[in-house]
Amino acid sequence: MPRRHDIDALRALAFALLILYHWGMFYVADWGWHVKSTHLSEWLQWPMLLVNRWRMDLVFLVSGLSVNFLLRDAAVARFVARRSWRLLLPLAFGMWVVVPIQPYAEGVSNGLVEPGFFRFLVRYYGHAQWPEGAFAGWEFGFTWNHLWYLAYLWCYSLLLAALLPVLRSAAGQRLRAAFLGLRGAWLVVVPALPLALATLLLQARFPDTGDLVHDWYRHAVYFTVFLYGYWIGTDPGIWAELARLRRRTLGFAAGLFALYAACVAWLPDDGPAWLQGGVWLLRNLDIWSALCAILGFARAHLDRPWPWLRWANESVYPWYVLHQSLIVGIGFWLLPLGLGPVAEPALVLLGTVAGCWLLNDLLIRRVGFLRPLFGLRRAPRPAAAAAAATGASAARAQG
Repeated sequence: MPRRHDIDALRALAFALLILYHWGMFYVADWGWHVKSTHLSEWLQWPMLLVNRWRMDLVFLVSGLSVNFLLRDAAVARFVARRSWRLLLPLAFGMWVVVPIQPYAEGVSNGLVEPGFFRFLVRYYGHAQWPEGAFAGWEFGFTWNHLWYLAYLWCYSLLLAALLPVLRSAAGQRLRAAFLGLRGAWLVVVPALPLALATLLLQARFPDTGDLVHDWYRHAVYFTVFLYGYWIGTDPGIWAELARLRRRTLGFAAGLFALYAACVAWLPDDGPAWLQGGVWLLRNLDIWSALCAILGFARAHLDRPWPWLRWANESVYPWYVLHQSLIVGIGFWLLPLGLGPVAEPALVLLGTVAGCWLLNDLLIRRVGFLRPLFGLRRAPRPAAAAAAATGASAARAQG
């Protein structure tokens, strides 16, 4: 099967958007985050809200697409072993080496941690008790912050592997065929209904806390779109339909978001339950229609061997692990300098991009033992790489 460049490109662009979103969190007004700039913007709330509705749903859907490919080429036990190695090792390393600058900056900004990064690390690695609210995860003594995605993805991958006998049974195949057979408005509406049902039943009871064990609302939503991605895979019929509907789903998503934004702006927070349920249904229809539009435009316009794609595929993981610590660390360092509302955001973004690029391209990708710590496969040995290149050249010559 030829490689699907649009899925590779979509994965890279989804994580690039995530980096920009976290940069925006440093500056958006009235939204809590680990560290906030003094240059806060209220207008930024609206583009941030637009992206916030579907950004992580997209990431988990693309992750489900990737799992579809992985399970084609590996036995279940091998798949579980590979996923555990490539997810849990970067999670553990990132928590103890990459992330600590974030709770330090947050704690100092809150006035609950004394300045002095190395002194903080001694206490952090020593499982010290922290003042209440010192930083996200203070009650556990440590935090994974933005790396929560790796823990959730590992759980969903193992759950999917455990469900494979059911998914591959006759009943499971009929359910998948029904999903892949959706066309027109049915494709835009029906997959949104389980998301809306999870929201109606679980959101009020299980708010977004980042607690893996009790995060049942987000589990229900994220695992559902993860399963959708696994089902979609490279099925030509549904991808063709998504591409055909892309302009309509984009317009539908834009209209739904405008209506949803009006509800957020004008409706009271303590409105009746039926009204809140209607807003939640509207939100989930917007999320799924936006995902349909993104997939459709990707299929129509991104399926080509972009020059940057090979580099991006290998760089996504290290950039994801590094980016938020760089945003928080650089922003925290620049705050006392009193730079203006243009210079500071520009320097934070440029510093984050430059830091990710330098650390990834000049260090992580080149040093063998660092590669698996950032989710990369071990670099092929020179002899194997030369043999692979020779084989590829011979194949092109025969073609």
